[in-house]
Amino acid sequence: MCRPTYFDVTYSINPWMDPGRPTSAQAALAQWKRLHDTFVELGHEVRLIEPVPGLPDMVFAANGAIVAGGKVLVARFRHRQRADEAAAYLDWFGRGGWSEVRQAEHVNEGEGDFLCVGGEILAGSGFRSDLRAHDEVREFFGRPVVSLTLVDPSFYHLDTALAVLGDGEIMYYPAAFSPESRAVLRERFPGAILADEADAAVFGLNALSDGRNVVLPQRAAGLAARLRERGFTPVGVDLAELLKSGGNAKCCTLELRG
Repeated sequence: MCRPTYFDVTYSINPWMDPGRPTSAQAALAQWKRLHDTFVELGHEVRLIEPVPGLPDMVFAANGAIVAGGKVLVARFRHRQRADEAAAYLDWFGRGGWSEVRQAEHVNEGEGDFLCVGGEILAGSGFRSDLRAHDEVREFFGRPVVSLTLVDPSFYHLDTALAVLGDGEIMYYPAAFSPESRAVLRERFPGAILADEADAAVFGLNALSDGRNVVLPQRAAGLAARLRERGFTPVGVDLAELLKSGGNAKCCTLELRG
């Protein structure tokens, strides 16, 4: 995770970002700290990367890399406003003892668009990550990659429209995907939880699961009820300030898989 020390909305690279709307770094930090403490209270170890001045979106650590099997593929961002974040992640992982660390050759926005489920990786494209990055991820990690196309600009990263709950279990918002991708998801995950528009609109799918507890926006009441029915424990958080930049619980969290 990365503290939102320099959080602000000074440019717009997704529909949620309005530079004319007031923001508060203090409020963002307080909300982020509660998310951080929630993970600690649930028994998880949290490691921090230092924020860099001039990179207000660095708080969205999920975009920094893909980490699996001890290997790290650091992001290559599409927009110039975030491009310099990659150097910070290359340095952080380079000093961390990981088996292999390198930056992606093609545009690849980390766990924003690449989510591990079971032994495979679900990969998003349409707005940010290049379709060529899917082949690069497949070769680098040696895992099957399932390509999915996003069609609604409000859900510009895969992790805004789909969340992994456990091995073989996901929840997603069908309208965010192309008809072909919806068919793929129905076939591979027939028991998936389907989010409605109201829960998707509050970024309810930008959630993080440890297989039992699911940390998600507290306003996603419908999804919370569905999760309880499936035996999960929903843990609500309020990240309304960070949502002004188009991010929530999952966006703030990069999973480190050894």
